[in-house]
Amino acid sequence: MGRSGPIFGRLLAWYLFFGAFFFPLMAAVGAPPPRYRDAGLSVEERVEDLLSRMTLAEKIGQMTQIDRSVASPEALIQFAIGSVLNGGGSAPSPAADATEWADMIDGFQRSALSTRLGIPILYGTDAVHGHNNVVGATIFPHNIGLGAARNEKLVERIGRATALEMRATGCPYTFAPCLAVCRDPRWGRCYESYSEDTEVVRSMAKIIAGLQGTPPPRDHARGYPYVHPWGRSVATCAKHFAGDGGTTGGVNENNTVADYPDLFHVHIRPYLDAVAMGVSSVMASYSSWNGVKMHANTYLLTRVLKQEIGFQGFVVSDWEGVDRIGPDYKNSVKLAINAGFISDLTDLVLSGQVTISRIEDAVRRILRVKLVIGLFERPMADRSLSGMLGHAAHRTLAREAVRRSLVLLKNGEGRGKELLPLSKTASKIVVAGIHADDIGLQCGGWTITWAGGPGNTTHGTTILEGIKASVSRRTEVVFSEEPDEHFVAANADAAYAVVVVGERPYAESQGDDPVLTLPREAVRTITTVCRRIRCLVVVISGRPIVLEPYVGAVDALVAAWLPGSEAGKGIADVIFGDYDFTGRLPRTWFRRVDQLPMNLGDAHYDPLFPFGFGLSMNIPPPDLSSS
Repeated sequence: MGRSGPIFGRLLAWYLFFGAFFFPLMAAVGAPPPRYRDAGLSVEERVEDLLSRMTLAEKIGQMTQIDRSVASPEALIQFAIGSVLNGGGSAPSPAADATEWADMIDGFQRSALSTRLGIPILYGTDAVHGHNNVVGATIFPHNIGLGAARNEKLVERIGRATALEMRATGCPYTFAPCLAVCRDPRWGRCYESYSEDTEVVRSMAKIIAGLQGTPPPRDHARGYPYVHPWGRSVATCAKHFAGDGGTTGGVNENNTVADYPDLFHVHIRPYLDAVAMGVSSVMASYSSWNGVKMHANTYLLTRVLKQEIGFQGFVVSDWEGVDRIGPDYKNSVKLAINAGFISDLTDLVLSGQVTISRIEDAVRRILRVKLVIGLFERPMADRSLSGMLGHAAHRTLAREAVRRSLVLLKNGEGRGKELLPLSKTASKIVVAGIHADDIGLQCGGWTITWAGGPGNTTHGTTILEGIKASVSRRTEVVFSEEPDEHFVAANADAAYAVVVVGERPYAESQGDDPVLTLPREAVRTITTVCRRIRCLVVVISGRPIVLEPYVGAVDALVAAWLPGSEAGKGIADVIFGDYDFTGRLPRTWFRRVDQLPMNLGDAHYDPLFPFGFGLSMNIPPPDLSSS
C-alpha cells in the first residue's frame, strides 16, 4: 500500500511523493483565473503555471502524504497536504459502506480546496485484490492465483471492476499492482507476486490497463502517466521498485544480492511495461540492493527509472520507508529526497542540502498526475457509482477468476481411478477442515484489515456453501472443522470427502516462514479423513507449502491459492465438472525447504511439481451458446 503494513508506530505517516499530482483553485481577488485552472491548456502548461505560484511550504506539502486517522481539516489546510491514504485496516468505521467512505474522502477534499491554491488531495488505498479494505467489496483472488490463470484479458477486466468499486467510494488512487518477481516462497509477500517468472509478471501487468484505461498509442509519450478521462478509472502504483522478490532467504525487507544485469532482467523489466502503459506512480521498496536501501538509491530511482526508462510520474515511499533508511531521520529525509518531513525537509532546502530543483522535480511530477487524472475538474466522489461496490457482475467475474486460477495437482493414480469430477448425486459426502466455511481464511491477508483474519469478515460464499449449493437436494453433506476418528468412523460410508486446509492469513514480515509446513490441525484432518474416505484435498495458501508427505495419502489434490470472496461458487464449478481445470503453476512447487530458493532453470531443479504444471479432467467445455 502507500504503506504496506499495519497502522502502528507513528500515527502520522509522511509519504514521499517524488512524482506527479495536483493543481490549484484560488486567485487573488479581481485577478483573471489562473492558467492552471484552464482545462483547455496542455498538462505541462498548467503544471508550470501552478508551480510558479507555489511557496516552498506548499511544494513540500504536496510531497507529503498522511494517514486518514490524522488528516484533520487543520492539518490539511495548515500544511497544504498533497495526499491522504488509509493504511491497512484504517477505515472511517468498522463496516463503512460506500457512502460513508465517499463522505470521508469528500470531507478531506473540501479542506484541500479551501487552501490558497485549492489543490485537491490525491486519496490512496491498497486495492490489491479488489477494493479489499472495504466491507462488501468484491474480493478477487490474490496475484499468485491470477498468475496461475495467466489470462491478460481476465486481469484487465478485474482492473476495470476494481476501479469502479474504488470510484464508488470516491477513491481515485490505488497502491497496486505489485510487480515483484518472487524467487523464494519463504517470503511473506509471495502471494502478492504473480509468478517466479518475469515473463508471467510482465503479462499480468496488463491489469494497469484495466485500472487506468489504455492510453492512445499516438498521443501517449513514453513514460507519461495516463488515466482515462471518463472518471471511472484510477491512478495506479507499480510496486516495489526494485528487487523486493529476490531478497536473501526470502526475508521481507532484506537485501537482494545481484549484479545489475540480473536485477534488470529478472526484477526491473516488468516496470518497463508498467511505464509504457502510463502507470501514474512507482513505489520504492523497503529492501536493499547490494546493501543500499532502495529509498536512498539514487542510481536506480533517478538514473534508471526516471532517466533511462523515462518515467514521468512520481515515486512514492512505502509506509515509513524513510524512517527505515537509518536512525537519523533528517539525514534519511535528505537521502530519500535526493534519491528520488515537513520541518526537516524545509531545513534541508534552506541549508542547501536538498536543492530547490530537486523539490520542484518531485512536485512537478505530482501535479502532472493530478492533472492527468482530472482531479481539478472532478475532485468529489461520483455518487452515481455507489451501487458498483460488490456489484453482481463483479462477483461473477471473481467467480470466473477462481475457476481459472485452480491448479489440479493430482487426480487418482491412473486411468479409471480418478476422483474428479465429483458426483453431485452421491447419497452422502463429507466436508472437513477449518478453511471450508470461513470467508476470512479463503481471502487471506490484505482483506478488510492489513493482515486479514478468520471469520465472516466480509460478504461472499464459503467453499462449504458452494458445495451445498451444487449437490443434489438428496445428498447429505456432513461437515466438521476438525474431525476426529469417531466422526470419520460414523461417516465412513460417505462417497467422498472434500478436505479444505491451508495457511492462516498473514501479511508482509509476519508471513516470512522458513519451514512452510501445514498447521498441525490441517495435517490431522488430512490423515484422519483420507485414511478412511476417498478424498479431495483443496489447499488454501499464498504459496507452495510442504505437501510431499501427504500426496500419496490423498486421491486428488488442488491448489486454490487465496481465492477471495467468491471461492465457494468458483471452486464448486470446477470440482463438480461444470468447467475443467485450466490453471498452471505460476511457481515451482518444491519438495523440501532445503531446496530453496529453487526456480525453473536452476541446476538443482528437482521439484515435486514443476513450474507450469497442471492437470485437466479432459471434460468438454460448457456450451455457452445459449447464455
